[in-house]
Amino acid sequence: MIRTAIQSLLLTALAAVLSGCIGPGYYAQSLKGHLEILAARQSVDKLIEAPSTPKVLRAEMQSASAIRQFASDHLDLPDNASYRSYVDIKRNYVTWAVFAAPEFSLAPLVWCFPVFGCVPYRGYFDIDAAVKTARGLKDNGLDVHVTGITAYSTLGWTSDPLLSTMFDADKTYLAGLVFHELAHQRVYINDDTAFNEAFAVTVETTGVEKWLRAAGDTAGLAAYRLQLDRNDQFIALVARTKAELARIYASSGSADQKRTAKVEAIEQLRSRYRRMRDTSWGGYSGYDRWIESPINNAKLAAISVYNDLVPGFVRLFELCAADYPRFYASVERLGRLGKAERKKALGAVTRCE
Repeated sequence: MIRTAIQSLLLTALAAVLSGCIGPGYYAQSLKGHLEILAARQSVDKLIEAPSTPKVLRAEMQSASAIRQFASDHLDLPDNASYRSYVDIKRNYVTWAVFAAPEFSLAPLVWCFPVFGCVPYRGYFDIDAAVKTARGLKDNGLDVHVTGITAYSTLGWTSDPLLSTMFDADKTYLAGLVFHELAHQRVYINDDTAFNEAFAVTVETTGVEKWLRAAGDTAGLAAYRLQLDRNDQFIALVARTKAELARIYASSGSADQKRTAKVEAIEQLRSRYRRMRDTSWGGYSGYDRWIESPINNAKLAAISVYNDLVPGFVRLFELCAADYPRFYASVERLGRLGKAERKKALGAVTRCE
């Protein structure tokens, strides 16, 4: 899967700490967790060279090193110290993200931080703290979604390392994460998470395709494109349900009537998914875990953050003749517009400026 499970986040709390805004325990846990990871970094080059490095780890570091260099040499992404070190964090996720939305709205709650601006989630290094926050939000009548995260970015504030969680799948998955995180260092617009994430997803997907072509991996490229096609179909399925829910929430029905209709719409999503999985997908079950676990407005909003604006960015990339420097320059120009004007301009883009 590409973006149904949120794989990476910006470490917003770290920015608050670094800018002098130390306060509640939320900021303290973020700084502590990040500094522990930085203290455990090992040089990728030294791991490759060291005779004591296990064979499997050496092979992973060699692949990661080549991917990292490809990002700078061929995607015009920052050539810095990020993702040139490695940390085995010895757990399945590096952080956990909490998303929340009102019971009858698909608009996520946002939290604002210095430097990074406002984002629709809070990230925690401690799962118990994430669950506690989620419980408090739920007690206030909100829909809540908690998800594990495999990577994060500090936008270059520190030299972000490769994490053991980034190696849980194949090299294509790793390449996508590295390209995505470095894209955030290339262009980032305050207070517009949907814009930033869709831009990074576009760099990620186009970058992975270019990397696979350069490697002559035709089988891998075909498999990746099939993965992207399935993801697009799944996102379209979710978008249909979101449109149905928006109509329900805007209706004049009572709260109980809206709750009933909401449950029915979500069950219809599951039914449509299973039909698509068992027919046109030939039984491919990669999205089963997402679809069978609880679905609410917060979970749907999390998907929207990463996917809704991607078609506009892909169209702009194609208009820029797949030239990354031209594409980045055009994105930066869009970033100078107001938020509403920026979204409108991206949706109507007809040329690479």
